Amino acid sequence: MTAMLGLVGLGACTAKSEKSGETAEAVSEGDSKMLVCYFSATGTTERAARRLADITGGDLYEITPVERYTDADLDWRDTLSRSYVEMHNPSSRPAIVDSLPDMTKYDVVFIGYPNWWNTHPTIINTFIEAVDLKDKKVAPFMTSGGSTIANSEKELRETYPNLTFTNGLLMNSVSDSDIKAWTDSIR
Repeated sequence: MTAMLGLVGLGACTAKSEKSGETAEAVSEGDSKMLVCYFSATGTTERAARRLADITGGDLYEITPVERYTDADLDWRDTLSRSYVEMHNPSSRPAIVDSLPDMTKYDVVFIGYPNWWNTHPTIINTFIEAVDLKDKKVAPFMTSGGSTIANSEKELRETYPNLTFTNGLLMNSVSDSDIKAWTDSIR
């Protein structure tokens, strides 16, 4: 476990700036510097994260697993698939790659992910445990084929009681004005 956390501690996600093609500096919206981090196995959450970053002007980062998920890994009906095994092991912490910029630059950190088994994928726990989110507003957002974000929000608050989680947002079928109203309520 210590070795795994050491590897995870080496980094958490890959910087991507849609504005300049280079690593972006913290972007302020009002008085808050915002960072949009996301894990996306199929591209759906990535599209939601890009939309959120465009609306907020925040920096965009992808939480990247060391080992990418294949279609077979994502087969939730297969009890031997990687995602099934990870989600049924509370101590699972899939390794992530690359490094984050200095988190002290950000006031609000959005963390996005797909719905897996009515909650967040365990790689989100890896990410949260690899970065310093103390004194940050942490805003979860989810993409889902039919579930709500409520269970994930509950589990995140229970697992990380020392962090400040805002109300989350299910990104399916929300308008830009809905997203803007949500982000405005967080600042």
